[in-house]
Amino acid sequence: MIRKFFTLLSLAAAVILNSGCDHLDNKRIPAAPVHVPFATVGDWNVQGIGGALDYKRFIKEQLQPSNYHYSAISATGFGGVLLVGDVNGAPVAYDLSCPVECKRDVRIFVNTDEMVAECPQCHSTYDIFSLGGHPLSGEAAHEGFGLRRYNVGPSSGSYMLISN
Repeated sequence: MIRKFFTLLSLAAAVILNSGCDHLDNKRIPAAPVHVPFATVGDWNVQGIGGALDYKRFIKEQLQPSNYHYSAISATGFGGVLLVGDVNGAPVAYDLSCPVECKRDVRIFVNTDEMVAECPQCHSTYDIFSLGGHPLSGEAAHEGFGLRRYNVGPSSGSYMLISN
C-alpha cells in the first residue's frame, strides 16, 4: 500500500515537473462570438477548404471571402477566422488576430513559402498545419502565446460550423 502511494506520488511529480515549462497561452485574444455555418456539402466544397494545407480567411466586416453569404447572425471572432486543412486534411480554425499584438486589425497571414502563419507587425510565426497554432518564433514563442482556436465540425442544421 505504501509502495503504491510512493509510486503514484513519484509519477505525479514527474508529470508536474515535465509539463511546467511548456505553458501555452492561447486565450490572449479576447473571446468573441464565432458563427460561420456551411449549410450543405456543396457550400463547404465552394466556400470551405479543399483539404490538407488549404486555407481561407473569413472577416465579416470586410465581406471576405466575397463568395460567402454572411447573415445577421454570422460572426467571425475578434479579428476574423482562419480556416485551414491540417496535414491530414482535417479542418482547424484560428482567430486571425496576433496574440502578441491583441488588436483586431493586426491579422496573421499564411506565409506560403514557409507554410506558417506570420504576424506582419511583430513577425512572430505559428504552426497552423500540424501543431495547433503553437508559436514557432518571435515574441510569441518567447512568451508562449499561441493562436486562439475555434471549433469546426458538423452541427444540426448545418453540414459544418465554425464556432467558439
